[in-house]
Amino acid sequence: MEIIQKYFTDLTDTQIEQFEQLEDLYKEWNAQINVISRKDIDELYLRHVLHALAIAKVQSFAAGSKILDVGTGGGFPGIPLAILFPEVKFVLVDAIGKKIKVVQAVAERIGLTNVSAYHLRAEKVKGEFDFIVSRAVTNMPDFVKWVRKKVAKKQQHELKNGILYLKGGDLTEELQDFPKATLYAISDYFEEDFFETKKVVHLPLKYKP
Repeated sequence: MEIIQKYFTDLTDTQIEQFEQLEDLYKEWNAQINVISRKDIDELYLRHVLHALAIAKVQSFAAGSKILDVGTGGGFPGIPLAILFPEVKFVLVDAIGKKIKVVQAVAERIGLTNVSAYHLRAEKVKGEFDFIVSRAVTNMPDFVKWVRKKVAKKQQHELKNGILYLKGGDLTEELQDFPKATLYAISDYFEEDFFETKKVVHLPLKYKP
């Protein structure tokens, strides 16, 4: 938990308490449903919570904005971001129902009122969002196909509406058809070795009615 407060120094007491509850909750659920790998559960705050919050270092979300988390798994990056931005509405979806069950239970236990979680494929999601966030659920060309019609027209952030994607490694080939993509090295924000090759990819997407 200290690692979160190291990089996010303005957390309220409520946010600190919510972040602190995550470890026990995920360990409890992981014993029943394997939503996080065994080796990662012991480094939950570094490999999952802080990694998710890298998106917030690239773009802080405005109150009243809407964010879609596609392929959320056990709730990443959506749940940590929802704790950090209580005045932002988050919709978390995953094609695997038992993972969404975990997300719903965790959100309820820590009192997150700004999270809705659904057992849905991305293509079936209704509504428009300022940003679509995700953590390496598929390659970018396929991901864009899933979400390109879900971007809100109205701009209210410094970055243009579109995708904020957590991804590692060499992305040159994957992004060759997306010249407007911008890569942000997470190592510019967090000094831990784990983030050395990890990026946040911002890809603006035009509104498509």
